Amino acid sequence: MGIEWNQHLVDQLDWHWQHHLRPRLDGLTDDEYRWEPVPGCWSVRPRTEVRPNSGHGSGDYRIEFAWPEPSPPPVTTIAWRLGHIIVGVFGARSASHFDGPPCDYDTFPYAGTAGQALHQLDEAYATWTKGVRGLGEEGLARPCGPAEGAYARHPLAALVLHINREAIHHGAEIALLRDLYSRQAES
Repeated sequence: MGIEWNQHLVDQLDWHWQHHLRPRLDGLTDDEYRWEPVPGCWSVRPRTEVRPNSGHGSGDYRIEFAWPEPSPPPVTTIAWRLGHIIVGVFGARSASHFDGPPCDYDTFPYAGTAGQALHQLDEAYATWTKGVRGLGEEGLARPCGPAEGAYARHPLAALVLHINREAIHHGAEIALLRDLYSRQAES
């Protein structure tokens, strides 16, 4: 009896997406999307408000980050975390491995509203999961290749597991930020 690894890898993320993460994002407001719990957060901002040398993107909104990261790195907003999941977790990988649309931090048109960001997230997730579903045993075993840096020589299955971890990890951070935002008046 063989194990259908492809199905298990997709189901791990999809179950979390359907039952935890995506429902927790329903009703996300623009105020929550942009909320900065502490001063100096990295976020997605209008290009005119981005700090010098920290903005990336091609549209009216830019995501903030620097490489190497400062120590400690700034706290990030829901907008930033969604941008990271959309571009760095799903989008760039779908472009590299599944003929998804080109996607990178410097050319992506980041969303200025929560609704726009959730639409981008849903599209990026759908492209990623469709690609993973189509890999099969041979696709999961093939090396990731040079686009993946540290994962270049690892099988694509290792990258899929990494992407699952990243989506679950950052999704949990977003859920926590929503909890904190909703309880501001209590403090």
